[in-house]
Amino acid sequence: MKIEDSVAVVTGGNRGIGEAFVRALLAAGAARVWVGSRDPDAAAHLAAEEPGRAVPLRLDVTRPEQIAAAAARCGDASILVNNAGAFLNQRLIGADSLDAAREEMEVNYFGPVGMARAFAPILASNGGGAIVNVLSSGGLVAVPAMGGYSPSKFAGRAATTCIRAELAGQGTQVTALIVGSVDTRMAAHVAGRKERPEDIAAAGLNAIKRGVDEVDTDYMAIEVRASLARDPKALERGMARMLSAATISTGR
Repeated sequence: MKIEDSVAVVTGGNRGIGEAFVRALLAAGAARVWVGSRDPDAAAHLAAEEPGRAVPLRLDVTRPEQIAAAAARCGDASILVNNAGAFLNQRLIGADSLDAAREEMEVNYFGPVGMARAFAPILASNGGGAIVNVLSSGGLVAVPAMGGYSPSKFAGRAATTCIRAELAGQGTQVTALIVGSVDTRMAAHVAGRKERPEDIAAAGLNAIKRGVDEVDTDYMAIEVRASLARDPKALERGMARMLSAATISTGR
């Protein structure tokens, strides 16, 4: 698929990986990028830099009425980047309640599924287009220290496969991005090397152009997949040790 002259919707587009996607899409020649954010004012800096091309869009992916409003407004979309995510850093058993796990599932699983459902007819009417789901290496291997986040990304990866099958007939390509540790606010508690958001976005655009189903975007994601193939039980034990670690680190 070509990026040039396309119209994209990016959820959580006001900062981090989402902002990097917005900038990368515009640099690649996208005609317009709808910058989804719970607070449109948070995307004002992008709109000021690219008037008429970066357009703030009020969008909380946990609110069906806002998803419906976004779909009604963005009828020109040919690319959907499901980037919005939540990590609340609570355990499944140790947390006082399941509220955090429920919110992570709402944002990280039901959000992308709801967006895909709303935008599938729009993408079909615009030639098929593409959906990119920004996932995590925590969706390849369970990370107990990440509480409900890791299970939500497992669910998101499975949903990506299901959506790909459902939308194949209308010519919509559906890509899963497996992302490691990235230098964003979400990973502020993680020590060690972190990837640049713009490098993740570049990998995502390359996947769109090539029509790739799933891609590991960075060193950590590649290492996790390789470790899972070599010795899955050893990797599971290593993930479990993180529960008692004083500092969570990428190890690099």
